[in-house]
Amino acid sequence: MRSSHIELYVHLVWTTWDREPLLTPELTPRVYGCLRTEAEALGAQVLALGGVADHVHLLVRLPATATVAAVVKQVKGASSHLVNQEEAIDGGFRWHAGYAALSVSPGDVARVADYIGRQEEHHRHGRNEARWAAAEGAGWTDGGAAAG
Repeated sequence: MRSSHIELYVHLVWTTWDREPLLTPELTPRVYGCLRTEAEALGAQVLALGGVADHVHLLVRLPATATVAAVVKQVKGASSHLVNQEEAIDGGFRWHAGYAALSVSPGDVARVADYIGRQEEHHRHGRNEARWAAAEGAGWTDGGAAAG
């Protein structure tokens, strides 16, 4: 019998529009719950989810049937819709159009998950791993995101 073994891990990062600090402590649990639910509905296994007020990190194991673009589109779209239906945020809530998608080797999954879980601590110490180009919207420079 033939079978396939798929072990595709992706670290996704995206920001709120204009990096506004919209992910408040009250809002974050609902947004993260939506992100998790939508990713899992597409067959992705959520391994880590975290961030701070202006951006989100999501580590997933993708099934053979899901593309990175489809997962990102679904989780971002559903979560912004949820917030805009439930919250009165001046100017509305939206994510920046761009995102970063970084492949993660199986041996690095635990380290990346730990990094994602420590986002508040990481940013409290003044580190900022994502530099989003204002004009491009999806520019990424790695200032230690993969290395922790």
